[in-house]
Amino acid sequence: MIWRLVICFSLCLSLAVPATVRGKISIQQANGKRGKALQLSNVVVWLNEAESSPTALVKVNAVRAKIVQKNKTFTPHVLAVPVGSTVDFPNADPIFHNAFSNYNGQIFDIGLYPPGSTRSVKFQKPGVVRVFCNIHSSMSAVIVVLATPWFATSDAEGSFEIEDVPEGNYRLEVYYEQATEQTLSALQRDVSVGSDTVDIGTINISESGYLPIPHLNKYGKPYPSAGSDPGAYPGARP
Repeated sequence: MIWRLVICFSLCLSLAVPATVRGKISIQQANGKRGKALQLSNVVVWLNEAESSPTALVKVNAVRAKIVQKNKTFTPHVLAVPVGSTVDFPNADPIFHNAFSNYNGQIFDIGLYPPGSTRSVKFQKPGVVRVFCNIHSSMSAVIVVLATPWFATSDAEGSFEIEDVPEGNYRLEVYYEQATEQTLSALQRDVSVGSDTVDIGTINISESGYLPIPHLNKYGKPYPSAGSDPGAYPGARP
């Protein structure tokens, strides 16, 4: 009798149809205005499996992703990848670049490299990685490395959909670059997923309390003034 129950339970789990968890992001700027498309499209939402979930943890499959450097800009500005993934940093500018990260997340420095070439970094632990260029202080990006396969990045309208989520209980978390840790922590919530689409409604994110701080170069020193950047290989500059 027991083995019949075990087989029945296993069949029920195998026949369960993965669902979609969807919602929308709303940004409240510090000046009271609503966030623009650029802000709405840079929010990462993910699900961590709760201990009470009846499903087993699935394997997180690494991927190969890309952040292009062009017009002295990292594109995309925010990238979410599963842990173990490799990110390529192709240089599509006619000038040299040097992507690096020296605090939080994973520390790396891929060195100075010329136009038309690329360098790669493998991200082996979960966390938020802030990326800069050692030559151009205005360049920045964020890589959110996740230990879960269930995540999404919002679009220009603030909408997001996390697909293929098995039935179970989850903890929803959010990352937005211009929100404080306290704000993001308060946005966490429990989500129960069945066989139907789960619409969690609007997630309201406030930029209140966020203070942008100028970053230093990879040597921990201030960047030269903007007027000293010739927009090309800086020669004697390290």
